Amino acid sequence: MGADQHRKRRGDETFADWLAPHLGALRRISRAFAEPADQHDLMQELMLAVWSARPRFQDRSTAATFVYRVAHNSALTWKRSETRRRRRRDAIETEMALRAERDGAEPEVGLLNRLYEAIRTLPPVDRSLILLSLDGVSYGEIARLHGLSETNVGARLTRIRQRIASLVEDRDHGL
Repeated sequence: MGADQHRKRRGDETFADWLAPHLGALRRISRAFAEPADQHDLMQELMLAVWSARPRFQDRSTAATFVYRVAHNSALTWKRSETRRRRRRDAIETEMALRAERDGAEPEVGLLNRLYEAIRTLPPVDRSLILLSLDGVSYGEIARLHGLSETNVGARLTRIRQRIASLVEDRDHGL
């Protein structure tokens, strides 16, 4: 397919159609980088970042790789500016804990929530690595996205998985 035909085909395709296959990855990124109260906001930021970057997509990589790179970089930037959100969240959590204590109720947290809670404690790059791995992205592709060697990706993911397992287990035992 020639460049003009390709541009025309992409022009006929709506952004929503182009983005649809990648929404699951964007949701997982938002869950891993943001607390539940902020996940919707981050999701919007990620979609806006991908929309803004789409004209720069030149088929040098797969659309999925392009979306991952833009979304992960946006999530990393978003995370750096979290201080204000963290203060707001802490105030809300304190209020909720006081209410739960007053009402004698303890919120039930599922395994998936504990997993994402553990992922959110990881440094941003480790968070990105584990999400890409959970999405089934190959070590080679992860290495290219982050400028690492495949061996380094494998070693880091092993340590990350051990850390997550330990955090989830500690949480299960109330530590």
